Amino acid sequence: MVTSLEADYLVVGAGAAGMAFTDALVDHADVRVVLVDRRHGVGGHWLAAYPFVRLHQASSFYGVASTPLGDGQRQPHGPEQGLHERASAPEICAYYGRVLQRLLRSGRVSFHPGCEYVGSGRFVSRVSGQAFEVDVRRRVVDAAYLAPRIPAETPAPFEVADDAHVIPANDLVHLAQAPSEFVVVGSGKTATDTCIWLLGNGVDPEAIRWVRPRDPWMIDRAVVQPDPAVFLGMAADVERAAVGAASVDEMFLRLEEAGVMLRLDPRVTPTMAKVPTLARWELDRLRTITDVVRRGHLRRVERGRLVLAEGTVPVADDAVVVHAAAPGLRRRPLVPIWGPGSITVQPVRAGFPCFGAALVGYVEATVDGDEEKNRLCPPSPYSDTPTEWARMQVLGYWATRAFLSDAAIRAWAAEVPLNPARIPARAPHTPALGAALERVRRHEVPGMTRMAELAGLAPPEPSRR
Repeated sequence: MVTSLEADYLVVGAGAAGMAFTDALVDHADVRVVLVDRRHGVGGHWLAAYPFVRLHQASSFYGVASTPLGDGQRQPHGPEQGLHERASAPEICAYYGRVLQRLLRSGRVSFHPGCEYVGSGRFVSRVSGQAFEVDVRRRVVDAAYLAPRIPAETPAPFEVADDAHVIPANDLVHLAQAPSEFVVVGSGKTATDTCIWLLGNGVDPEAIRWVRPRDPWMIDRAVVQPDPAVFLGMAADVERAAVGAASVDEMFLRLEEAGVMLRLDPRVTPTMAKVPTLARWELDRLRTITDVVRRGHLRRVERGRLVLAEGTVPVADDAVVVHAAAPGLRRRPLVPIWGPGSITVQPVRAGFPCFGAALVGYVEATVDGDEEKNRLCPPSPYSDTPTEWARMQVLGYWATRAFLSDAAIRAWAAEVPLNPARIPARAPHTPALGAALERVRRHEVPGMTRMAELAGLAPPEPSRR
């Protein structure tokens, strides 16, 4: 038997994107929403995240527009004293639970966890097998188009022999006995978090072997803070670094000199640029790990041996190999956010997916016409390489100029903490903010023009508005 439901919107995915979209939509339009997720609750991949993970950005930049995540406080002590708080996985999951209760109390949102969307407005419970069919009056919203893939839910991208000990990062906290060697596989945030956790729990750096097929660029966490003078100052540094740069690599080296970008090994030019944030104290600790394997991607793990694309490496027989090599955020083709009867949620401003999803929800609620909505909110991609990062910056810059051309959106964005560049109407105009704005005005046009050239992008077509 199929249960029939009616709604204006069917939102598929109750992770960060789906929750930010639904929250902004319901706050600005009198609509009814059916929210569906294959997991047992709201919060997306955070429900399966490794237990020692924290946001790599300030809590203020994450969550939904109506409800701040955290208290907006600076850390009072520790190695990140003075930087804004970063929520842990349990804090994030509890936060999304509270947001869900607010949405449910509105009487305009219903939530169906543990359900698989099968298309055409239909979804099926993964627990009971109950089928549902929604009469969708307006849109089906794909909020899982770019859902991340994490080690706990993604098989290791290499073969594992029966006698090898391979675990995802999540299972480190369940080890019953310490091995003589840990082998961390991966180059991104999960791998760096794993190494920091091991070191913080007393593991000798010499007992850690790091299989790092690509070295990553990361951004200094201190320059990505919910303070417009700090964030806009960083943006000006990015623009200035592009001016006159002969290549993307040279631009990144200039950003390193400016204190924006970090790399793990100053002798190696990184080829990976997903660019999460990293604190300098973390960088110092990570550099104590000197056994770094750079022989291409890992192909197979056997007891006592790693088989890589460019040879083999012996390891201890009791080595624990930690799978931290899931792709993370998906990199899929950009598509128009608004299509016939559909919305495909994607970032708009470069990075900051929660702000992008909230912006899409607000625009859906307040702007008429798909052509105008797509003009105001062209999608921005995620990056993997330095050239792709430059492309992401340029497309995000063009998109930001587009949505800020609308006075109502500009006023809304100025008050939403999810927007990293917001300057609230009542914000004091400090000398530091004035200096940052002046630097942006001086560098943004030549900087973004050159970055577009480096990324191989043609200028956008003139607006038809």
